Amino acid sequence: MLMTKKTIENFPPSWFACTMGTGILSVVSHLYSKELPFLDYLSKTLFWFNIIFFFFLLVLWILRWILYTKNAVADLYHPINSNFYPTLGVGMLVIAAGFIAIYGNIAAAKPFWFIGALITVFFSVFTLFNAFKGSDVKLHHINPAWFIPPVGLIVIPIAGVPIAATYAGVLKDVLLTFNVLSWGAGFFLYLALHAVAMYRLILHDPLPGNLVPTLWINLGPVGAGSVSLINIVKVISPNFAKAFVVFTSFLWGLGIWWLAVAVTMTIYYIVKGKFSYALSWWAFTFPLGAFISSSYAIGNGLGLITIYKVGFCLLWLLLVIWVITFIRSLRNLFAS
Repeated sequence: MLMTKKTIENFPPSWFACTMGTGILSVVSHLYSKELPFLDYLSKTLFWFNIIFFFFLLVLWILRWILYTKNAVADLYHPINSNFYPTLGVGMLVIAAGFIAIYGNIAAAKPFWFIGALITVFFSVFTLFNAFKGSDVKLHHINPAWFIPPVGLIVIPIAGVPIAATYAGVLKDVLLTFNVLSWGAGFFLYLALHAVAMYRLILHDPLPGNLVPTLWINLGPVGAGSVSLINIVKVISPNFAKAFVVFTSFLWGLGIWWLAVAVTMTIYYIVKGKFSYALSWWAFTFPLGAFISSSYAIGNGLGLITIYKVGFCLLWLLLVIWVITFIRSLRNLFAS
């Protein structure tokens, strides 16, 4: 049976990380399509497939809240699973970014961005509020999945700034301020949580195998943070845009270092036989895609062909990971 009540009952909020990963793959494929025209066809195919799959997942998400409310609420207050609820909003933000990057269609992007931004902000506050007030959080619960809420805030300006630029007067001012606020809150919140996560990774038991892919999430704030910051400065203070692209190149350097660490740790777990399929594999995709998009933006902005080409090479790694993860995930979804 393709779909059962068990599928809905056990439907985890982390499934929307699939729309994040698929969406960013479609965007970066389009960005690099001038290197290989085939990538443009791939980009558009993935983009429309992602929208259809998003609404399919949304139906399952809503049905779970209606039919299995206790399960949905339990995940909402869980110290690990709650951090995946923002993926619903971030998935919408990535779709909005796709409409703009691939088709230049800001009108179609607006509903996805406005709703996605509100959902993202809500869960970014709720998840930390839940952690601050609760006594259920233990040291072993802390892992890079905690970065998802701040990453969502950082993603908001990617589509949000072009959308804000279409307005005038007070509304434009308010929307640009909201984008600045989102980047600042998200990036510095990430730095704070990163310190906590590093403490856990160094001084506590190693991550379980199913959470190893979350180590790649560190690429998300670096990649999305760079693209968002470049977008903001280009509109608010164009004269300083080049200087901020230079600044983001240093973030890119941090991303390369962290990519090396994440790859090394993943290989280590594979060799030790502690690595097996889990839905958390989607944590490989969006962060890597965000880093690729920053490589494209920084490489073009500074005329550094090496950074640009690194992004192009990583695109193929992302494509391979996406194919493997998507096939395994579908098999798991329909087998449940």
